[in-house]
Formats: sequence, structure tokens, C-alpha cells
Amino acid sequence: MKKNNEKIYIIGHKSPDTDSICSAIAYAHFLNELSQNVIAARSGDINPETEFVLNYFNVSIPELLTDAGGKKLILVDHNEPMQGPDNIENAEILEVVDHHKIAFKYSEPIYFHTEPVGCTATIIAWEYVDCDIEIPKEIAGLLLSAILSDTVVFKSPTTTEDDIETAEMLAEIAGIEDIKKFGIEVKRAKASLAGMDSESIIYSDFKDFDFSKKKVGIGQIEIVDMNEVSGRKNELINKLKEIAKNKNYNLIVLMSTDIINEGSELLVSGETEYIKKAFDRAVENNSIYLEGVMSRKKDVVPVLENAFKI
Repeated sequence: MKKNNEKIYIIGHKSPDTDSICSAIAYAHFLNELSQNVIAARSGDINPETEFVLNYFNVSIPELLTDAGGKKLILVDHNEPMQGPDNIENAEILEVVDHHKIAFKYSEPIYFHTEPVGCTATIIAWEYVDCDIEIPKEIAGLLLSAILSDTVVFKSPTTTEDDIETAEMLAEIAGIEDIKKFGIEVKRAKASLAGMDSESIIYSDFKDFDFSKKKVGIGQIEIVDMNEVSGRKNELINKLKEIAKNKNYNLIVLMSTDIINEGSELLVSGETEYIKKAFDRAVENNSIYLEGVMSRKKDVVPVLENAFKI
């Protein structure tokens, strides 16, 4: 990217997760080392896991950007317009760095870097290495945390050998001796639903999708004790029904992912026949359990999107 004295915001998706926040911070540092004028930003409140990571490595929360209109943006960890900050259609997009499927259109050629890896942070770590720029300890810690979060401590099917090797390199820089032990610490910070109302739970990691012109929302929570969900199932389903009605979703889904036993229960509302079509399993009482399903990106989104095309 050419030198530019105008302010540029690096920002992830709405309902930002740890990868979205940490990648924005790390990429901002990287580009500022190349004499760019960039600022890490966020398009929503951070979750407890991300708060734990930022506090652990003593890094400030990025600036909140509530309106992208008229701004210059670099997108990280997303490329679907529905997932971007408000008024993104009136922003100038300069770059995209992402690891999700491509659902992006733009009127001008731009730098677009995507890789089939488990985490955007893996790609950004490679940028440092390729440009021979030193990765500070705290930045290495953020990138490592993002990888461990997105890959569910290497349990997710999205995990690649590149993610694992990059995490090992970053752990050495960050001074983390036991990667998996640290990864469990990171995940536990987000694994409890205590003190959260049903709407906060659903939106804690939530993404919008356009599947064949139908509006679909998919949230995901990662937990250690599935009893926390079963005890509040009716409450969560009722809130999903309310959101679907008030915000015109054709289908809304909450993935409750058990990071210990490696499976997910989907709580759903709306046109649930697409769930049955996607997973060849009946939805009972707005719920379905899927063994071995850990990743929204790989296990749910492509299968469900295909069901809408049939």
C-alpha cells in the first residue's frame, strides 16, 4: 500500500471476536512500521475472551467506529458487506485481509489477501515475517491468542499445519511455554454464560448472511458446561423467535459449541426446514445436536448456504 497521510481505520466484523480485534491491532502496528497512518478500530463491544487477552498482554481496546461513512477502511477477518461496520457502503475500502469465503464486490481493484487457514492472525503474522519486521512480544501474544481462539485450541476442522506452526513461532516470542494450557485459559474466559442476558449471549459472536436473497443470522457461543445452555434453552429460543420477527430473519441460529466434547447444539427459529435439508436431521423443539461440529465457517455456513440453493 502506498504512503498516505489520511487517517485509515483497520476494522473487523460486527460483534467482534478475538481474531477480529487482535488482527486489527496487529495489522495496524505492522502498517505503521511501514510509515502508514492507520488506526485499529472495532465495530462493537469486545467479548470477555478478548478482554482477557488484551489485559493479559496489556494492550488497549481499539477505538470504536460506529459509522464508516466517508472513512477509509482496511477490512480484516471479514469481507461480506452485511458483516461490516454501519454505513460501509459509503466508505472507501483500501484492503481486505481475511480467511473466510469470498463474498466481496468492489468497484475498483484493491489489495485482497485471503488464505484457507484457521485464522486471519496467521496471515498477518506471515506479513511480518515476509517483510522482515520484528513482532513485539505483546503483538505476538495477541496473534497467538487469536489463532488459539479461532481454531478452538487446534480442535476446529479449520485448523491447518500453518496455523499450528505459526502459533508455535508466536508463542516463543510472547513467552508462552504451554500453548494448549494458555489456549484453554483464553477459551474459559468466554465459556461461561453467567451474568449474561439472552440477547447478549446470542449477539456475543453473531454474523449475518445472505443465502439466496434470504436473511440468515448465525451466532456462536463456545462453552465448557453444556448445562449452562440446557438450563436456559427455552429462554434463548424465545429470544431467537423475537429477534427473527423484529429483524425479519428468514432463519436465525445459535450454535452452542461444547469445546470439551466437540459438538454443537443448534437452537433455531424461522424456516427450520433448511436446517433439516442441510444436515439431514429433524429439528425438534427448535433444537438439533450435531456431533463433531465445531466451526461455523466450515461446518455450518457452507452446508446451510448450499441447502438454500437447492
